[in-house]
Amino acid sequence: MSALSDDERDDDESPWRFAVDEVGEDAPEPETIDPETPEAENVVFVLLGVALSALIFYAAFGSL
Repeated sequence: MSALSDDERDDDESPWRFAVDEVGEDAPEPETIDPETPEAENVVFVLLGVALSALIFYAAFGSL
């Protein structure tokens, strides 16, 4: 369905989000997502999250 209401949409605009040629065999090939090298800031936050999660699990299950 379209995000526009019937009043906001032009008469020649389809109410469907995708046309048949966009999702069928004639659809264009999707763009590939190339992996990049991780940035130091992202690595630090991931490691911080892992450390905090491990600390929470240790505190929760270590007291059993």
